[in-house]
Amino acid sequence: MPTTLISLMVALHALSAAIWVGGMFFAYMAMRPAAAALLPVPERTTLWRDSFARFFPWVWGIIVVLLATGFWLIFGLYGGMGNVGVHVHWMLLTGLVMMAIYAHIFFAPYRRMRQAIEVQDWPEAGRRLGQIRMFIGINLVIGLVTIVLGTGGRYW
Repeated sequence: MPTTLISLMVALHALSAAIWVGGMFFAYMAMRPAAAALLPVPERTTLWRDSFARFFPWVWGIIVVLLATGFWLIFGLYGGMGNVGVHVHWMLLTGLVMMAIYAHIFFAPYRRMRQAIEVQDWPEAGRRLGQIRMFIGINLVIGLVTIVLGTGGRYW
């Protein structure tokens, strides 16, 4: 197997994870507290709606890249799940959980927040933003654990 192709797959996989988890880290640790301190609910929820509208398409693409490169490495390079370390099994599991949580965010509270903003139901928009914040916090922790598994797991 050409090492250039392997290097490309590993790099794309790591870069995708870094963008997704880094985006959640920025959103949760920097933008959220600043927006909460400075903006009333109508402006805050509108800011988040517009920010998510720009970030979420990237996440969908990242999910495709993570799955494609991850499965290529597992099955194309290593010959299947039976030939990879337990850390890869855990990385796959935590990644799939993160993807499920993201899909829930996108199809439930984010959609409802957008609808609430559309009709200017600010208490509902704020409530939905709070749900999104909770799920992003959970996904951020899982994402950080997944990165630790992916980068350090083979050495345990």
